[in-house]
Amino acid sequence: MPNSPDSDTAWTGRHDGDGPEHARWHQAMQVLDGPRDAAADPASDHVTVLGFRSEEGVRRNRGRVGAADGPAALRRALAPLALHGPLAEGVVGLHDLGDAETVGEDLEGGQAAAAALTSAALDRAGSRLAVVLGGGHETAWSSYLGLVGSGLGPRAGQRWGVLNLDAHFDLREEPRPTSGTPFAQMAAAEQKVGRDLHYAVLGIAEPSNTGALLAKAEELGVRWWTDEQCLAAGAEGITRFVEEFTAELDLLYLTIDLDVLPAATAPGVSAPAAYGVPLPLIAAAVRAAAGSGKLSLLDVVELNPSLDIDGRTARAAARLIDDAVRLVAGPAR
Repeated sequence: MPNSPDSDTAWTGRHDGDGPEHARWHQAMQVLDGPRDAAADPASDHVTVLGFRSEEGVRRNRGRVGAADGPAALRRALAPLALHGPLAEGVVGLHDLGDAETVGEDLEGGQAAAAALTSAALDRAGSRLAVVLGGGHETAWSSYLGLVGSGLGPRAGQRWGVLNLDAHFDLREEPRPTSGTPFAQMAAAEQKVGRDLHYAVLGIAEPSNTGALLAKAEELGVRWWTDEQCLAAGAEGITRFVEEFTAELDLLYLTIDLDVLPAATAPGVSAPAAYGVPLPLIAAAVRAAAGSGKLSLLDVVELNPSLDIDGRTARAAARLIDDAVRLVAGPAR
């Protein structure tokens, strides 16, 4: 059973009134006791939030630990944001299913628990989008397991792909899984069942990726742009990249590693970017993904609140999540 966040502390904030014109995330959020809680009608349209408190993958990857506190910080950053359209009107609900957790060094056990919670979120009737709050980027492997274990994606005969906004390929091959191995794990798992991994990355920092990783990406047919290419292309170019990638797909999984942002915007990550892709350009990618009509699963990873300054990283992440959720929920009636 997942651990539910304390509704008195996780979802609190300014209260200006009770009508839709005053709505904020903390007022609309329904905190559930697991995915089958009858407190919210699972048949109604909704966006589900869940957390994965994990940093063991970062520790194994020799990064700076602290990402296990990411889900709580992301909830706090989301809580005061204003809602508009169907979300404010209650036409599309917001549901929190609580957290899965990596206990001690048992990363694999934590990932299995997070995968089960993710599958449950995706399979709930009326689900518009499942949002996973990480955790290190080991969260991506649990998101993948949750997707393929759900009734969506391969089980539904849907062609799916993953778009990663990240300074790193995370295609490392290690004796034990880490935060740097999830997409190599996905590629191997897909190959085992006779499928190719449809994988694209925006924001690659070439000095942070070895020649071996670049070769692995080429071998797997990964589509990517570097941080410099993203800056040169601008928002319009990034939007086209996402549109071209998603055109071939039935279902999209978007993963945002916050270390893709410049260190001044996102200091609270294990590996701050010396260069990075500016927030407006990352937002353009998120909006294009959400606007495709194919986004079903989103995770946001690598927030380390102990390293954050003035909540900058959490606030940037919350804005990106809000953008995606708003677009998936749809315009006002």
